[in-house]
Amino acid sequence: MKKGRVFSGARPTGRQHLGNYLGAIQNYVALQKDYDCVYCVVDVHALTTLRDTHLLRENTYEMVLDWLAAGMDPQQSIIFVQSHVPQVTELHTILSMVTPVGWLMRLPTFKEKVRQQPDNVNYGLLGYPVLMASDIALYKADTVPVGEDQLPHLEFSREVVRRFNGQFGPVLVEPQARLTAIPRVMGLDGVNKMSKSLNNHIELAATPEEIMQRVMSMVTDPARRYKSDPGNPDICNVQMLHRIVGGSPERIEEIGHACRHAGIGCVEHKREFARALADALAPFRERRAEFSRNPELIWEILADGAQRARGLAVKTMDEVKAAVGLP
Repeated sequence: MKKGRVFSGARPTGRQHLGNYLGAIQNYVALQKDYDCVYCVVDVHALTTLRDTHLLRENTYEMVLDWLAAGMDPQQSIIFVQSHVPQVTELHTILSMVTPVGWLMRLPTFKEKVRQQPDNVNYGLLGYPVLMASDIALYKADTVPVGEDQLPHLEFSREVVRRFNGQFGPVLVEPQARLTAIPRVMGLDGVNKMSKSLNNHIELAATPEEIMQRVMSMVTDPARRYKSDPGNPDICNVQMLHRIVGGSPERIEEIGHACRHAGIGCVEHKREFARALADALAPFRERRAEFSRNPELIWEILADGAQRARGLAVKTMDEVKAAVGLP
């Protein structure tokens, strides 16, 4: 018996990076065993910036290719594109009627988006959290895997569901958060979260040569200027990532001790980590190459996922319309 239903969505950003994998994708894969999982490419959400919309199809393909290569299984999970199930915008409209504008304007993410794009503060940007709540509620998901930074948005979704149910009856499911094991993966700069927009990332599909080049640019302990200077592995991003990917506890302990006593240089450690990371990602690269030989398979998987998702969505919308009293 499955424990419940999981929903999670991601904007189509193209090829995925190590931060995407550690922060979300590996969790998606693990949850498939115990939950009915619904995973969505939220392309409508991506329209709020109105940038690079001509890349939506390509970015969707590349991201789903990475998802499949990482182990997301369309036989176990529903994998689809948000806009292919139009009932989500229908539910979004209805939920927007019970959502106070003040709730939306108080969200820290809205304030941050306004700061980032002051010339494009559109209604979709303000209503983004209502659409997110609709994504979750439409499939009656009771579990949503999130990082700590996403908790305010999930709590908002819970509030919207409670408000709807309070007014029209217990139709929608109030989702619960499932915190990810690795809440924040730092980028190559060691300062910001790993991000393609900041170009401080390592792509999952990167070749061993590309991985080596990226890792060699990573910032380590800033106080350690020379190999003879003792370092602090507790603040070294290479050490932290090596601990998560490709390093045995014993070897990480050895490197940490050597670092503190100037027994290993940053360059040497970076090279070792790059080789370990390339080896760890080798099975992923092989599976990705196999899937990429049949591009149409990706779209067939998404079409099948959309059909299955619509089956759930239609039932929910019938219940919602009946509860609201729509004729």
